[in-house]
Amino acid sequence: MAPATGSWLLGYAAVAIIALIVLIARYRLNPFIVITLVSVGLALMAGMPPSGVVSAYEAGVGKTLGHIALVVALGTMLGKLMAESGGAEQVARTLIDRFGERNAHWAMVCIAFLVGLPLFFEVGFVLLVPIAFTVARRVGVSLLMVGLPMVAGLSVVHALVPPHPGAMLAVQAYQASVGQTLVYALLIGVPTAIIAGPLYARFIVPHIHLPAQNPLERQFIAREPRLRLPSFRLTLATILLPVVLMLLGGWANLLAEPGTGLNQFLLFIGNSVIALLVATLVSFWTLGLAQGMNRESILKFTNECLAPTASITLLVGAGGGLNRILIDSGVTEQIVGLAHEFQLSPLWMGWLFAVLMRVATGSATVALTTASGVVAPVAVGLGYPHPELLVIATGAGSVILSHVNDGGFWLVKEYFNMTVIQTFKTWTVLETLISVIAFGLTLVLAEFL
Repeated sequence: MAPATGSWLLGYAAVAIIALIVLIARYRLNPFIVITLVSVGLALMAGMPPSGVVSAYEAGVGKTLGHIALVVALGTMLGKLMAESGGAEQVARTLIDRFGERNAHWAMVCIAFLVGLPLFFEVGFVLLVPIAFTVARRVGVSLLMVGLPMVAGLSVVHALVPPHPGAMLAVQAYQASVGQTLVYALLIGVPTAIIAGPLYARFIVPHIHLPAQNPLERQFIAREPRLRLPSFRLTLATILLPVVLMLLGGWANLLAEPGTGLNQFLLFIGNSVIALLVATLVSFWTLGLAQGMNRESILKFTNECLAPTASITLLVGAGGGLNRILIDSGVTEQIVGLAHEFQLSPLWMGWLFAVLMRVATGSATVALTTASGVVAPVAVGLGYPHPELLVIATGAGSVILSHVNDGGFWLVKEYFNMTVIQTFKTWTVLETLISVIAFGLTLVLAEFL
């Protein structure tokens, strides 16, 4: 088959995106299988040599997993130690005491923002939802009044802030500075979390009436409190250690002369893998041995926590394979041409592509990594000067319109004991607010840089 060109190639790409949406959202097929099939189908329709299709897809998967697998494994181990030691519970108790019971919704968004830094959304949610149940009963408010700010904080950090795997892959794809991306992400993420979390919760909660009994509440409320918790300062220092190391790496050329030993050392420890490795090793002491755990317990926890990461790792790898097919088939070249013709900003491209992939796959991480893989060569071709903002714009698009193909949708629905319609009114709207507000603030920030 002759290679496709022009509008035919873009048409095939559009059909591939629609197929992803229909097969995953409508027919509930396994996203990994669907992404793989659609990638191969797109390559063949685009006229790529059949003998090279699989090798191109494998190359994309391998390149993506070469980095992401390490970040996922180390971040999951760190999160597991936080959960088992009671460190997250200590952070929650301390912040609620500081904020006061009446401001519990503000405390929860802060807790989620801090605790969520090294964790996947699902891990952070399961880790903090018992605290939400406890706080809601203690303060006498609806679970949603503290639960929605919690998920807003987790979602913002998950989408925008390194060292989350999706954000780190976008940083890598766009060749952005980790330090600058982190600073911009915090500037944009904090007001976004406030608006989509505590402020939106105050508006929507009076209109959502939950059942009087939540089947999961008794399970969490009845749990025996931990007898020994790590200190707030120790836990916070462990959580923020990888962030600090990556900031140092991002500022290496400002702190030391490029090429010097100190400069190379700062760049080394600021690498996301090394930063997470150091923090994980430190957590073995601060959240493990120092809290009375033995080596066998730490080994058990770090081994068992890796199994649940297999599905997300496969999905991210499949997204990387699709990225490579889109590049090798010439789709990105056509997009560059359209961008030149219509003068479409790379920021808009990053956001729109992430929106499409989010709706199709339901995974913010896959949407972020896939969209960044498509837009990165376009941004390079256009010479866009602010790759850090591209990371944030793409991350903003990756959380929009969470619906039935998103695991987070069902997680929030079941734990908060809502109907599907109520989940759309709360969680789906909240995620869309995060996307639109973060992207809007990114456009504003771009005007001042």
